[in-house]
Amino acid sequence: MEIKLLVLRTTDIQKLADFYAVFGLTFEYHKHGNAPYHFSALIDKTVLEIYPLAKNQTEADRNLRLGFSVDNFNQVVSTLKENQILFSEPTSTDFGFMTIVTDPDGRKIELYKK
Repeated sequence: MEIKLLVLRTTDIQKLADFYAVFGLTFEYHKHGNAPYHFSALIDKTVLEIYPLAKNQTEADRNLRLGFSVDNFNQVVSTLKENQILFSEPTSTDFGFMTIVTDPDGRKIELYKK
């Protein structure tokens, strides 16, 4: 089994795509069929999409937690500092060297050094 698709919903798709681009993701802006315009990036075989909130949503789900392993960990941390994005002090854990960042919607994102 493998994860093929992850969808994040937000009030500001451009802001969220710009945030995740700091980790090295490259997004395309497009739509399929009757779906709204959204951003899409490929992570290995997994598609990460950023959509506007669904009609019945009033705010983004802040309980979803994601974890990414990045090749250029030190550069990502430098970019986070340059953009004044808050993150935890990078530390060694049982799962690897990592930091926790909060995305613009309040989701906790674990970033691991690959």
